This record gives sequence, C-alpha cells and structure tokens, in this order.
Amino acid sequence: MPTKILMPALSPTMTEGKLAKWVKNEGDTVAAGDVIAEIETDKATMEVEAVEEGTIVKILVQSGTENVAVNTPIAVLVEEDEKEADIEAFLANDNPNVSQNEKNNIDKPAAKNDIETVKAINTPERKTHNMAAQSSAKGGRIFASPLARRMASDKGVNLSQIKGSGPNGRIVKADVANAKPQAAGGSMRAQASGPSARELADMLGMVYEAKPVTKMREVIANRLQESKQTIPHFYLTVECNIDALLEARQQVNGLADGKYKLSVNDFVIKASALALKDVPEANASWSNDTIVAYENADISVAVATPAGLITPIIKEAEHKGLPTISVEMKELAKKARDGKLAPHEFQGGTFSVSNLGMFGTHEFSAIINPPQSCILAVGAGVEKPIVKNGQIVIGTTMKVTLSCDHRVVDGAVGAQLLQAFQRYIENPVLLFV
Repeated sequence: MPTKILMPALSPTMTEGKLAKWVKNEGDTVAAGDVIAEIETDKATMEVEAVEEGTIVKILVQSGTENVAVNTPIAVLVEEDEKEADIEAFLANDNPNVSQNEKNNIDKPAAKNDIETVKAINTPERKTHNMAAQSSAKGGRIFASPLARRMASDKGVNLSQIKGSGPNGRIVKADVANAKPQAAGGSMRAQASGPSARELADMLGMVYEAKPVTKMREVIANRLQESKQTIPHFYLTVECNIDALLEARQQVNGLADGKYKLSVNDFVIKASALALKDVPEANASWSNDTIVAYENADISVAVATPAGLITPIIKEAEHKGLPTISVEMKELAKKARDGKLAPHEFQGGTFSVSNLGMFGTHEFSAIINPPQSCILAVGAGVEKPIVKNGQIVIGTTMKVTLSCDHRVVDGAVGAQLLQAFQRYIENPVLLFV
C-alpha cells in the first residue's frame, strides 16, 4: 500500500518549515535510514531520513518551498508492483478535501484534463489554500511572504484584508503593492513614522542592496520585539575584578597539555550556573498564572552565526567542570555556525549569557530571551587604576549587566544573583570545588 511521507516536526515548537532540498528524486529506491531531504527551520537545516523502504513515486512539495506546515504530505512512497492508479486512489481517499463524487470518479476512465484536475485536488496546496483562507477569516495566522509582510508594515496595510494571489493563497509582493492603506486599515505606526528606509532610499536615489529576510532573522525580530514590548525589563550592573580569574585560567591552560583551553566565557557560564543555585528564585519563568521554577541551571549562550543569533545550551552547567564546559561549548558553537544544531541543543534553557567582550564592548544591556527571566550581558576585561587595600594599582575589571523580568525577579533578587555571580568570578577557586 502507498505510504505518505509527511513534513516532520523537527522540534516541539515547529509548525512549518522550508523544504530546502530533495536528496532523493522520483523513481529512487530508498531504505530505512536513508537521507531523503533537507528541511530548513528557523534555527538550522536538518536532514530527514526515510522510516520505511520503497520507491519514491511522487514528490508533492518541490525543493525550495517555504512555509510547509507540519504533517503536510510531501511525497509518496510505494512498495513493488503498485500502479499509478492505486496511488491516485490512495491520495484521494485519504484527503478530507475531496468529495465522495470525486473519490468515486478516480476509478472511472477519464480524459487527460480530468486526470489533471484530480491530481490538482489531491495536492496539499488545496488544503493549505483553504487553511489560509479560513485563518484570515477567523483572524488567525495569515500566510504571506516575508517581503510582503515588510511592505505591508511599511505601507500601513492590514494583511487580513488582502486576498493572496500567490501559491496556496499566499499574499505576495504584488498583492501588497496594489493595496491601499486607507482601504486596508493602515497602522498608526506606519502613518506616524513616515516612509520606510527602502522608500526613503528610493526617493533620494540612494544605492542599496535589498536582502531578503531569512526565516531565522524573521523569528529573531519577532521574538525580540515581543520581548521588549511584553516583558517589563530592568537592569543591574556590577564591575568584577578578574585578575585572579585570568591568573587561574593561565595556570589551568598551562597544565591542560592541549586537551582543552579555557576561555573567560567558560568561567562566566559556570559562575552563572552556581549563582542560580544560590539564588533559585531567579532561575524561573513567568507563565501567566504560574511561575515555573527550574531544578537545573541550563545556560543558553548567544552565538553569532552568518544567519543570525542562536543560543545553544550547556545543560545542567552547575554539575559540570570547567574543562567539560569548555569542550562542550566549542563543539556547540561550531555546530551553530555550520547550521547543524539539533533541536534539543538550542531549545529550552533557563538563563542566557551574551558576551561581547571579545569585540571590545565594555558595557551593554541585552534583551531577555523569552520565556527566560534573565540574561547576563558580559563586557570586555579592561585594565584600569583600581583601589586595592588602600592603594591605587592597575587591575583588570569586567562589567556585567543583568536584564531581569520584573514579573518574576524583584530588584533585591536580581541584586543577590549578581552578588553571588561576582563572588564566584572574583574567587575562581570556588568554581573548581
């Protein structure tokens, strides 16, 4: 019997993805475990393996198709000796959008045009189109290209009032270009802020390159905008003396014999985890009528990649030694830059660290990564005159700023967390105990 290959859910939160590339083609025979396609999510590109053996007789979603909903049929796999008529009947009988008359007609002789009509009915595009129309009518999710969304925001056009002319009823650039802000419900933001950057550049004859917004960048933009708009941030800053840390790091790396090389960030990760165990009230998240208090300190670490920012996680960092954290972090950072992180390696986390010290930034404030309640922004180590035992000496200090969600973390709790962090950083021997 034919088997549908469905768009897989590669993470608990994934609802759609881009079918980046088919590795196998129609007519290819596959065995269980063979890589058949590459799926691009908002965070990474992952390989999809066949779960059964057979022959791919029909590809329903082509390479490069974006916004493919999870569980949408993307191909059909058959065993030996199955005919095309069996495949068409299987697709029709399994499709809730096909009427009983249409199902009955599949088994009857038909002209070429009739066969093409049946094929069109059976494709997932029809279902997606209906879903898009229903979502728009009910005020739900609207299917639109990233460029169309940006143009709509710039023009003050309400996407829910536009009928999409693209594939699957998707709203595309031309639909927005032909829409009038007044008729479609222009936004106050667009009307008040004047022309967009692109419109202004066009008016002034400025030379620029219009780069498409990637799925990852779109998700980052939406999440950070939501974070700043919905989470009541407050900020606390302390200055840590890291002379002892730098000396300890040098000694440990000298004894490591090349097996590992500790960075300042490794110390920051470990100190953050231990501080969270000392002040567990900060290791929590807001969840409407519940505060979720976490047992372990899973530290998300911001890593810059060509596609955007991603935060791989050092799980249960409070229980790991500095060498283990160092090796694990280097492996995760490489996988992040290569776009090879698995979902469990970047989803979750109870606390985030963002370190821009390596770029020479002395001090900054970071935006909270929801649903977490805190993120620590780490600046560069700077040599400066400091007072030590009543004497002015040259020392190395590092400023860190803690961003807190005031719904979960009160000012005193945030201050206690920073105090604990500072204690570990300035007394690095405690990190080895």
